[in-house]
Amino acid sequence: MKIPIEKPVLVTCALPYVNGECHIGHLRTYVPADIYVRMLRKMGYDVIFIGGSDTHGTPIVLSAEAQGITPEEVVEKYHKHFKRMFQALNVNFDYYGRTDSESNQRRTTEIVKKLIENGYVYEKETKQAFCNTCGRFLPDRYVEGKCPYCGAMARGDECDQGCGKHLEPGEIIEPKCKICGSKANFKEQEHFFFKLSSFADFLISYLDKLGGTRNARNYALEWTKKELRDWCITRALEWGVKFPGRDDLVVYVWVDAPIGYISSTEELLNYTTDGKDWRMYWKGNKATIVHFIGTDIVYHHCIFWPAMLKGAGYSLPDAVVASGMVKINGGTFSKSRGNVVWVKEFLERFHPDTLRYYLVAQSSHTKELNFSWDSFSTRVNNELVAILGNLVHRVISFAYKNFGVVPEGDIDEDVFAAIAHTKEEETRAVDEYEFKKLVDSAMKLADFGNSFFQREEPWHLIKKGDAGRERCGEIVKNVLQLIKAVCIGLEAVMPTKMEEVWSQLGMESDVHSVKLDEMMTPIKSGQPLKKPKRLFDRVEL
Repeated sequence: MKIPIEKPVLVTCALPYVNGECHIGHLRTYVPADIYVRMLRKMGYDVIFIGGSDTHGTPIVLSAEAQGITPEEVVEKYHKHFKRMFQALNVNFDYYGRTDSESNQRRTTEIVKKLIENGYVYEKETKQAFCNTCGRFLPDRYVEGKCPYCGAMARGDECDQGCGKHLEPGEIIEPKCKICGSKANFKEQEHFFFKLSSFADFLISYLDKLGGTRNARNYALEWTKKELRDWCITRALEWGVKFPGRDDLVVYVWVDAPIGYISSTEELLNYTTDGKDWRMYWKGNKATIVHFIGTDIVYHHCIFWPAMLKGAGYSLPDAVVASGMVKINGGTFSKSRGNVVWVKEFLERFHPDTLRYYLVAQSSHTKELNFSWDSFSTRVNNELVAILGNLVHRVISFAYKNFGVVPEGDIDEDVFAAIAHTKEEETRAVDEYEFKKLVDSAMKLADFGNSFFQREEPWHLIKKGDAGRERCGEIVKNVLQLIKAVCIGLEAVMPTKMEEVWSQLGMESDVHSVKLDEMMTPIKSGQPLKKPKRLFDRVEL
């Protein structure tokens, strides 16, 4: 989707549940979103990047009970952990909030009250799973059983092992308490429902024009056209945002979690002095809103969320970008079965830029990504070491040894043509949310640089007197121009490593703020080069 450059852009990432450590599955959303934000800025857009921790819901309470600590302690522990991991990976949010903040509780209460005022919320008795052994109702992930639609094993709020359908309280078949394992039965309990069914016509029209990836739009349209049922938006928990006027109920986590996008924007702009107001992004459609999510939460972001925003009078998302799921060595991703790669352990062994590169180079953004150590080592060794690292080290070493500075000379037309084509491809890749195409295009240009250098054999020319040295200098400058262009194009993917390349080229500007157009600006003759260091190490399994 080509977004209008005259409007400010708000990019968000789905909020991670802070009930455990960061794993590689999380990064399928956050790294591409960071790359997208960096590229938009290089293309001249005014962008803010919002993230945060999802601190409510039963996963937090279950984790607290398992560890023998309070939900507040769980949240504090893993909120800090995720912030550290994102910082280590150079996922640079402009603001990283949390949904238990005072501002999010206030904004959630305001939106729920507005939905009630507008007639979109009603009260009714509903069946809830109840454990006689534990003596309590079992919301969401406290209960498991069979999905009423496909028969697969499911948790209380979602058929996570089968059809992926959202489940309302009381729908699950043969419920069991997840805490003690006892058979549960159903009891009547008073809850509040959001009239999602009344938004069917609006959603079909809205989704038909929604930007982003097809998988998000098509999944949501399919669900909307089949059946939209009203949505229970309260839970019998103590941990969460209190439902207005009730001390015994909190709002469902999928109400207050996405509202965290709004409250975090509000918190960010309260700390700045540039005159911007959060309403610029969330009222009156004055900005472009882009959500990056995983495919497993398309239903929530493309159906529940826009209906809530519409009902409460807020701006709607312009695009939803849904990533494919992650497998590990061909097997289903599973923390409980140990089929997982923990980010903290990964970063103790490998440079974060190699992981950022792998996550977008290995698979198209909407396709399934199957992580394996074989495929990771192949990407690093055959691409980052053999193509990119070889180009940078070989050419800059030769130039540093024989010239010490960027030599004199003109840039060949075919070199500029190759760079212009790459820039066009990279821009199109961003517009299409195809980050694999972005890195493929940049690496193709690096490969062209290697071929150009090898074909022209400057190491022979430099031995042929003044004329040979002059032509050698022209060749070197051309390949340094190619390296400069590759560096700009890959900065969004590997910010730390491209900063190193930028420095070796003797560039005095900040590579992180350089625009894409700079790819076509001739590298300045006479600027001192730095002695290069090896960029990437081979991965030995």
